[in-house]
Amino acid sequence: MKIHKEGWPVILSTFIILLVLFLIIIEVTACNLSCKTILGITEIVLFCCIVLFFRNPPRKISADKNLVFAPADGKIVTIEEVYESEFLNRKCIKVSIFMSIYNIHVNRYPVNGKITYTKYHPGKYLVARHPKSSELNEHQSTAIRKTDGIEIMIKQIAGTVARRIICYAKVGSQAKQGEDIGFIRFGSRVDLFLPLNTEICVKMNELVKGNITIMARFQ
Repeated sequence: MKIHKEGWPVILSTFIILLVLFLIIIEVTACNLSCKTILGITEIVLFCCIVLFFRNPPRKISADKNLVFAPADGKIVTIEEVYESEFLNRKCIKVSIFMSIYNIHVNRYPVNGKITYTKYHPGKYLVARHPKSSELNEHQSTAIRKTDGIEIMIKQIAGTVARRIICYAKVGSQAKQGEDIGFIRFGSRVDLFLPLNTEICVKMNELVKGNITIMARFQ
């Protein structure tokens, strides 16, 4: 199982903390064999959960300029027409993916193109399903312009538990469809802002997978 590079510091820290905690508890308490066994199993399960959260299965795609691939794993919670006022300054179709703590949390570029804008915004930590979380929560916005001039935006949004948004995008660099744009730790949301004439290929409450599910098709 491949682990995302952002996970190794957390995994190592968790291992050390759990090991030290186990040694302290059995040293300072009258812990019998059953108690030690239960404690050990509990810590192993917790450690495995942390490791699984940072899993990063390889998902190769055949790049297609007419398709928008899912940038994350999760459930479709919003498909609506909105006015994007941060950078695109036009009406768009917003498609939102909610990632629970059980989903793979790698975020990927949905299209090829040049990165024209990226900005981090501090904010609140509302539940990521909340309609206002897109504007009010801590988030990172990144715009990508395709070679045909079509420009989209992807927004990584922190949720109640997520407290760390990682984004690799840099203005002027190239976004390669399917490669990592970043990572959000422990429950979050990703919004896509697409042109109004884009054909949306997903429906509400549909479960999608990054680099596998086709989210939309350009006309």
